[in-house]
Amino acid sequence: MTAYELTGPILAAEDRTVGKAWVVGGRVTYERPRHTDVTRIGGWVIPGLVDMHCHLSVGPSGPVDGDLVLKHALTERDAGVLMVRDTGSASSLEVLDGRNDVPKVYRSGRFIARPKRYLKGYAVEVEPDELAAEAARQARASGSWVKIIADWIDRDLGDEADLTPLWSPTQLADAVAAAHAEGARVTAHTFATESLEPLLDADVDCIEHGTGMTDSHMARAAASGTPVVPTVLQIANFASFAALASERFPRFAERMRRMYEARHEHVTRMWEAGITLLTGTDAGSSIAHGDLAREAAEMARCIPAVDVVAGATWRARTFLGAPGLAEGEPADLVVLARDPREDIGVLAAPTVVMLDGVTII
Repeated sequence: MTAYELTGPILAAEDRTVGKAWVVGGRVTYERPRHTDVTRIGGWVIPGLVDMHCHLSVGPSGPVDGDLVLKHALTERDAGVLMVRDTGSASSLEVLDGRNDVPKVYRSGRFIARPKRYLKGYAVEVEPDELAAEAARQARASGSWVKIIADWIDRDLGDEADLTPLWSPTQLADAVAAAHAEGARVTAHTFATESLEPLLDADVDCIEHGTGMTDSHMARAAASGTPVVPTVLQIANFASFAALASERFPRFAERMRRMYEARHEHVTRMWEAGITLLTGTDAGSSIAHGDLAREAAEMARCIPAVDVVAGATWRARTFLGAPGLAEGEPADLVVLARDPREDIGVLAAPTVVMLDGVTII
């Protein structure tokens, strides 16, 4: 059996750096093994990256399935993303079942939205009084997460069309409670300010995007420990969304333009408020799979790189209840030429990617 010696430094935990480690039988150990057949690997070692907002069943042209889902998963893996929280599926992820060469996936089941109030063909569409039952169904199907679309443009308002909530506060609270009763957690897509108070009142477990958060919302999320995944690359697309909508939906366009212009300062304010910020790309349609390093670099324009790295590794894994690089845990790791906390750009160029002790690159 070949063992690996990781000559380090090893960023084993958010507050723990050690000199070296070994990989034996696919697992990390900090005790020197007796093996004589040891392959040495030099460089800064971090836990495998986690994309906390990814859609493996979505590609540039919309929903995909089968081999394209697998292709997306392998693209993520080769970029050092060894764990994915799939925040809403447009089709089945069954092609990944039983494979040990793809990232570990925390699934959210299908997107849940109201009819004609989200992207066509992506979501399970239900009427408001069916939301809680559907949340329970998706919780049972995924076993871990449920994804609710909390707000979207309401085109039925014509010239006055804007982002509006899809559900009443009571419907949201009942849906979150139903998912929790099934042992799942709930995350919510939200751009609009109007959706935040009901989501926080409902004890939602995570907030995606969060562009409408006020200082009051930020304080509440920080106090409750509710993390936000800012998806800064996606928010950069708001300028183009506004341009496309400006003639038909001027109110919506103006709101999207304001959020685009404030995107970096908004993330800084969330960090200053004490919110746990996790790193996720929203990979799928307009964001390429395997782009977590680019998202991290964009986030590092807003907050310290040390927090960006934590949000893509230790903090994300702790939040998910997933292993990191503790003694005996799976050797899912990335080796870098430099300390990413000092040079965030190095995340884009891993020298080694190891999944369950098997070197991918």
